[in-house]
Amino acid sequence: MGLKCGIVGLPNVGKSTLFNALTSARALAANYPFATKEPNIGMITVPDPRLEELAKLIRPKAVIPTTIEIVDIAGLIKGASQGEGLGNQFLANIREVDAILHVVRCFDNDNVIHVDGSISPVRDKEIIDTELLLKDLETVEKRLDRLRKQAKSGNKEDARLVELGDRIYQSLEQGIPARTLSLDKDSQALVDSMFLLTAKPILYVCNVDEGSVVSGNGHTRAFAEAVAHEKAGIILISAAIEAEITELEDPDERALFLEEMGLSELGVNRVIREAYALLNLITYFTAGEKEVRAWTITKGTLAPQAAGVIHSDFEKGFIRAEVIPFAEFIRLGSEAAVKEAGKMSVEGKEYVVRDGDVMHFRFNV
Repeated sequence: MGLKCGIVGLPNVGKSTLFNALTSARALAANYPFATKEPNIGMITVPDPRLEELAKLIRPKAVIPTTIEIVDIAGLIKGASQGEGLGNQFLANIREVDAILHVVRCFDNDNVIHVDGSISPVRDKEIIDTELLLKDLETVEKRLDRLRKQAKSGNKEDARLVELGDRIYQSLEQGIPARTLSLDKDSQALVDSMFLLTAKPILYVCNVDEGSVVSGNGHTRAFAEAVAHEKAGIILISAAIEAEITELEDPDERALFLEEMGLSELGVNRVIREAYALLNLITYFTAGEKEVRAWTITKGTLAPQAAGVIHSDFEKGFIRAEVIPFAEFIRLGSEAAVKEAGKMSVEGKEYVVRDGDVMHFRFNV
């Protein structure tokens, strides 16, 4: 399944630097607004130690991790919802992504200019929130106009949708992002059909200085307090330092650098995993001598649909799934040993795939 996360934020907060650290691509990272005009796109692998453990046991010809597409979107300014700066382009790019990585600047550095002249991550976040809310209000208003015209026919369903739409509009007008609304099933369906920008899941990435990457600082504490009510994650990262570390090719040098920083792993790995979880995704594996591979599905996916991620024929002709829990595969050391111990289950069409399942599908087309 194609998954896409968009990196957003005001100009000069570290979006392109983070993108460079996340991907093997090299976006322009410059000290002036709108250094990024067209969105940079890169594919990143989702770090998963389980894939490596399976590969050590099986020794396949290929090891293929699952991936997420990352988009570095042009910086936003006030008035974007009215087309200011690169507003229209920015908002169109956001509409195309599945989740948002919102970078906020939480470091002081006189050599790196800020578009508003001072450092305030809470204010910066509110600027973007306002522009997204204004665009969503415009979207909802257009839909309501159509629904009101339809409701004139006396259709009760249309009238009910108008009522739901009015409630959603009023909430947005009060500055409440769509993702934080407590909605019933019908209201959620209406929100989903409008593809609202503020309905997208979000992870806040606080870009800090080197000394604040472990414990944060005054900026990050104020920011965390401001977003405590939201359904959103927060992660601290020093994008500049991460970009430096990823330039090091020697694993030992990387490990030493991380140790000196007081970190156990790259911050970008945490960003990727958090983004993955943000989208309510899990991983299952296929494992054989040809390849060991990770596959991405949404939590709650049934076995036939999980098989369809590999190939549509697998879903159409699904017969059964042979399932080995990851922990049992590692404990027993091989598929043959798992079968001998009776730890492989045979599952049908109603089986809900679990994170870490090692699967083999039987199908007939």
